[in-house]
Amino acid sequence: MTKALSAFVFCLLVWFAVTWSFDLAGIAVGVVLAAVIAYSLRDVELEEVPLLLMPHRLFWALAYIPVLFLYVVRANVDVAWRVLHPALPIRPGIVKARTSLKTPGARVLLANSITLTPGTLSVDVDGDMLYVHRIYVPEDDPDGATERSLERFEGFLRRIFE
Repeated sequence: MTKALSAFVFCLLVWFAVTWSFDLAGIAVGVVLAAVIAYSLRDVELEEVPLLLMPHRLFWALAYIPVLFLYVVRANVDVAWRVLHPALPIRPGIVKARTSLKTPGARVLLANSITLTPGTLSVDVDGDMLYVHRIYVPEDDPDGATERSLERFEGFLRRIFE
């Protein structure tokens, strides 16, 4: 029961953070969706959900949303520039990067954050290695460049999940 209630509260908080709608209809839809999701996940082991209700973890989770949004917008501008540039400066490829995140939830959210960022796609997670397809792979130290780009997300995810 505690797990389902934690999942419900977490989903409802995410709903309010994403929609920022506090009228009666918005609250009703959020409650219904959070209840359906919590019921659907009742048999799934989600060890991280009760941890996410800790105030400091919730703060970092809410702080992560605008940071992710900023990097998604920057990546959109970069991809648009590459598409509209006459020389089409792309060097696609798959690179591997080591992540320092330990929990499965943190690694999944890292992979999803990368996939949400235009120009990148998480291909596979194997232990602490993450395989990422990039629209532009720099010639000098491609794996290191990817690891440095992951660090901007890992700091937040570490505070949220670990």
